[in-house]
Formats: sequence, structure tokens, C-alpha cells
Amino acid sequence: MSGREQIKDNVIKEKSYGFALKIIDLYKALLAKNEYTLSKQMVRSGTSIGANVEEAIAAQSRADFLSKLSIASKEARETNYWLRLLRDSGIVEEKIIEPYIVDSVDIIRILTAIVKTISSTKG
Repeated sequence: MSGREQIKDNVIKEKSYGFALKIIDLYKALLAKNEYTLSKQMVRSGTSIGANVEEAIAAQSRADFLSKLSIASKEARETNYWLRLLRDSGIVEEKIIEPYIVDSVDIIRILTAIVKTISSTKG
């Protein structure tokens, strides 16, 4: 079974989609508080994770597949950065944003594991 076939039923597809929906809700709440700068960066990277996972599923080659998943991983790391900035700057209370940070770390771990596994297999 190829990496692309494995990921079709993998948790990362659903997890990244659900995370994007949560990020959109947080973005709306931040807009209501007139926070436009960090929230815009966060929503862009946070929704890009799942978009790149979807693109990986439709990849035309192993290299394309790995590239898209690597981009998704980078977007997850960027989203984690924006979330931490929102927390540490006091814009969003820690108790509110912490679940988002935990989710982003989980997504980073999953994507890193997939990329490492696929990169180390022949084929």
C-alpha cells in the first residue's frame, strides 16, 4: 500500500479538517475583539494544513506527496507559533487557547511521523 493510499483513511485528514474549523471559530472571535493582524496569519496557516494534506492525497508522485505533507507540517508549526503569540501577548487567555496549542502539537507530531516513515521506506 502506498503512502497516498494509507493517508486516505488516516486520522490526519480528519484531524486537520476539524482543526481548521476550530481555527475559523477562533478567528471569528478575534475579529469580534478587533484583532486583525495575528488572527489573519493564524487562520491562513491553520487552514492551510488540511489543504496541503488534501493535496498530498491527490499527489502525482511520491516526491509530490512528501512535499505536500512537509508543507502541511511547516504550516502546523507556523500556526503553533501564532497561537503561542496570541497567548503570550495576552490577547487570548491561556485557558481558552491552550486546547488549540495542544491540537497543533498533535498535528505536528502526526505529520512528522508520516513524513519520516514515508521518507525511510523504499518505493
